[in-house]
Amino acid sequence: MLNLDLSNVAQFLPGGWRTGQEPGLRKAHDYVLGGTGAGGEYTGWVRLPADYDREEFDRIQKAAAKIRSDSKALVVIGIGGSYLGARAVIETLTSNNYNLTHKDGPAVYFAGNGLSADAMNEVIELVKDVDFSVNVISKSGTTTEPAVAFRIFKALLEEKYGKEGAKGRIYATTDAKRGALKGLADKEGYETFVVPDAVGGRYSVLTAVGLLPIAAAGVDIDALMSGAREEMELLAKPGMDNPAWQYAAARHALYDAGKRIEILAGYEPSFRFFGEWWKQLFGESEGKQGKGLFPASVEFTADLHSMGQYIQQGERLMIETVVRFDTARSKITIPDDPENVDGLNFLSGRSLGFVAEQAMRGTILAHVDGGVPNILLTAPARDERSLGGLIYFFEFACGLSGYLLEVNPFDQPGVEAYKNNMYALLGKPGYEAQKAALEKRLDS
Repeated sequence: MLNLDLSNVAQFLPGGWRTGQEPGLRKAHDYVLGGTGAGGEYTGWVRLPADYDREEFDRIQKAAAKIRSDSKALVVIGIGGSYLGARAVIETLTSNNYNLTHKDGPAVYFAGNGLSADAMNEVIELVKDVDFSVNVISKSGTTTEPAVAFRIFKALLEEKYGKEGAKGRIYATTDAKRGALKGLADKEGYETFVVPDAVGGRYSVLTAVGLLPIAAAGVDIDALMSGAREEMELLAKPGMDNPAWQYAAARHALYDAGKRIEILAGYEPSFRFFGEWWKQLFGESEGKQGKGLFPASVEFTADLHSMGQYIQQGERLMIETVVRFDTARSKITIPDDPENVDGLNFLSGRSLGFVAEQAMRGTILAHVDGGVPNILLTAPARDERSLGGLIYFFEFACGLSGYLLEVNPFDQPGVEAYKNNMYALLGKPGYEAQKAALEKRLDS
């Protein structure tokens, strides 16, 4: 379904680089499929497109239909993997201006992913005078950013609809059995969906974590899962003809050759947030023990007029992965100008898509000539099936890549450092000694 082109990689690597990666990839493949490597208890996403809970999936669709019928807005509260995947899918498949362009169903606002009072108040202003619902997503219910946001929007709902009316507008996606949010949801009678124990946040977009807000935005989640399942079946077959093996092998060989940054580039503005999801996926999975490619993302052609200079002639530390959609959804023809003021009449009658395609092809060649290895990944169309496949492709390749680096691709121990410091400085009980030590450092 996806087409991977590595023709602009080989010239940067020694001969035999593919076969040199094969033993490590075979081991990594077994770890991912069998759940036998480090973090194997979090490989529940591997078979998810085929083995997902059908009963919950049906409830997700019914809840989404209810939200679409009774709400002009949906506030999705979550941080990291609890919101990035949903936002990436919604915007990629609709528009980065979804809340302005959607014709039916609710606007979708994301909160609880930061601590800006201005941003929070903006969402409050956008929803307070319309019918709205809340989907709070947190496995524990105690993560600071989403927990604070949920307090605020829960109070707003209860003030607007009363406690009884509010509970029918709150959907909690959380642990199946335990945690603060699960306890509150059971007590108050919120409809609940499950954050699976065996699926980490950055791999959770194809669970209720991502699927409820995605379905509420009108996306066909059956087709999304179907595309992921097709890719799952393809990538389950070991061997160097496996596209995920090829991508992971190229990344790892280039890393061994001294590359330190991977840029994900897309040519659709709606793809920008997919890049944000991709950055978390690879950054949180590989960035350990002083290892890993630093993931960055750009939107072309816009960023060619800002980041383009550095990509072309800056330090030669980067590789570039370009995602291209083969079929455009719409067409614009460039008109003729009798005066030809801009000198562009050679493009008269051409489609804008044709111009974009040549811009992409020319950019790839320029960057390769400038010393940037280039990987091109083509999806058939900007639709649910293609995007489901693209999500699964990157998830699988990321698992392989982590094991090639000999790190655990499914934990994130470094994330706790900032949390512990924040808890101490906020005065959370049990952090008194750490608070005093940190304040002394800050005062000095």
